[in-house]
Amino acid sequence: MRVVMEAQRSFGQSPIEEMKFDARSRDDIPAVLRGLHSIYMNGATRSRVFEILEEGVASGVSHKLGRRGMDLWRIFVLGVVKQALNCDYDRLTHMANYDSLLRQMLGHGGWGEGADPLYHVQTIIDNVGLLSEAVLGKINKVVVAHGHARLTKKARQEGLRCRVDSAVTKTHVHWPTDVSLLRDAGICLVRETARLCRSHGIPGWRKAVDWAARLCTLFQRVRRWRGWRCHDRVRAYLHHCGKLVKKVQASRAQLGAAFSPKGQHYLDCGLKLMDQVDRRLLKGEEIPHWEKIISVHELHTRWISKGKAGVLAELGLPVCVLEDQHQYILHHQVLYEGSDSSMIVDFIREAQVRYPSLTSCSMDTGYSSELNRKALAQSLDLVIMPKKGRLSRVDKDRESDPDFAEGRRQHPAVESAINNLNQRGLDLVRTHGKEGFGRTVALSVVAANVHRLGLQLKRKEERRRRWHEARKRAA
Repeated sequence: MRVVMEAQRSFGQSPIEEMKFDARSRDDIPAVLRGLHSIYMNGATRSRVFEILEEGVASGVSHKLGRRGMDLWRIFVLGVVKQALNCDYDRLTHMANYDSLLRQMLGHGGWGEGADPLYHVQTIIDNVGLLSEAVLGKINKVVVAHGHARLTKKARQEGLRCRVDSAVTKTHVHWPTDVSLLRDAGICLVRETARLCRSHGIPGWRKAVDWAARLCTLFQRVRRWRGWRCHDRVRAYLHHCGKLVKKVQASRAQLGAAFSPKGQHYLDCGLKLMDQVDRRLLKGEEIPHWEKIISVHELHTRWISKGKAGVLAELGLPVCVLEDQHQYILHHQVLYEGSDSSMIVDFIREAQVRYPSLTSCSMDTGYSSELNRKALAQSLDLVIMPKKGRLSRVDKDRESDPDFAEGRRQHPAVESAINNLNQRGLDLVRTHGKEGFGRTVALSVVAANVHRLGLQLKRKEERRRRWHEARKRAA
């Protein structure tokens, strides 16, 4: 029976309401916990977050039957803290078990029954993975609204002036060559087929570990040699891969419907890569880019070349973010396909549905298009979209406008938002799969906004403290 948060406190438990923070600490942990504490202490915000978690997280789990499960508030806190610190699950488990401030935020701490329980690393991994991209998107809107409500009256009355930009978020893959990808596909194919055969009692895979080791040895021989001497090693490498494929195909016929889709994927990749290695290294053909495989495991990975100095290409996915003048990330989108200029209109319109006070938006020349500018001008008061290439007289007059020039001058500040997201776990996404990638990006956006909220509250308390000290000195 999974609940959002246990209403009845344990004996000796320290309540979240009584948490105290070091006002002079410059570490990220107090700032993140301060932001979470502010969300919890606001009744309307807390209720809305609890409703979203209860509706969206583990909706298939019965709330009346079965095991109790981890509280949804604790899942949310652990996920935000992990991304805010950009740490692994081992460090997060240590903090959840032994950091007194974090344990108090989780609803533990104190003494007696309130000091238990201790978490296992796999428990945290499984539960944090329950947070979906859609749920985190709804929570992010609540967090941003709570942060805006903490601004001054003058700042709240202003319209939202936003800036948008995209950056490549890397996936956890190695540099793709057909030879190394063939090794990956072969090892995974042998491992998956051997597992299936053992579970169904089919013999013939007793030497699976030796076959995989032999494949790695032949790969190293191909990788270290160049020129005509490499041809014999390539043939030996392909011959061994062909033998493994025949063994897998024979076992697949015996397994029938029990052969997993994962094994079929590795088999298809192996056959395709064997053909490409033969064509490229033995026949001297040039493989078209559209035929190439970027990764055997992370199929959503894209080859992105932006022409940066010293960077041939980046392996990952572009993530487009929209930041307002208060440094909150209002909206984001992962570009699984397409370019910046093809998605910007729909992206801004989706953001306007969430935030009707959005009045202006700035972007760089990568989004520039006459159609985009005209479409956005219908819904925004000011569209700061510099034109590519030579400017006409009309374009010069438009871009020399003081409001346009001021928005363009402020636009580079969006790079700080992108850097902040990289510090919150988007420098390299290690989560597997397309769904895991989207969940990690959404969780990083929420963590960045919670951290921003904590810093905002800290500065407000610092100004209040200085004001009181000034009054004491004056008295």
